[in-house]
Amino acid sequence: MTDNWDYVKTLAQEPPLDFSFKSINFIQDLISEEPRAGLRPVKRSTQGKSLTQAVRINNNVLNDLTDFSQTMSQLLEHPQNLAWIDLSFNDLPNIDPVLTTFHNLSVLYLHGNCIHRLTEVDKLSSLPKLRSLTLHGNPIEDEKGYSGVTKQDRITATIWRRMNVKPKKVRIKRDNF
Repeated sequence: MTDNWDYVKTLAQEPPLDFSFKSINFIQDLISEEPRAGLRPVKRSTQGKSLTQAVRINNNVLNDLTDFSQTMSQLLEHPQNLAWIDLSFNDLPNIDPVLTTFHNLSVLYLHGNCIHRLTEVDKLSSLPKLRSLTLHGNPIEDEKGYSGVTKQDRITATIWRRMNVKPKKVRIKRDNF
């Protein structure tokens, strides 16, 4: 068990597979596209698949996620461990249900897309580890009921406030006899 946990921690420290700013129209194009080089190279398995848990596909022209699972399976050695996806600044009109199949997903960037309906966010309720979701810069911001603040944000703010608010000093009024 410890060996497996060490392995997962190692994967989490790997840099993301970065396909940002590539003018990608279709998810399948990632297979033939060379990822951007980062400061550290992405480690690869003996099959040539990436050993990362993070993928950047931001600042492209995607309008759907057709074949997303199959593409991730071809690119990543362990696609089921995918924990961080950046799909910001694309042309996505909705939140594709395929994202809910990645049960280890904890960070999902969807800001700067074309998401119109607040009900789209409900699809993500089945992701038990999702901790960070960005939606700003979508038409959804104009929909009644959108606050941009998650339940976890409110809980964290309440705890922080309790920890940092100093109690008021109680002044005792003394009567002069």
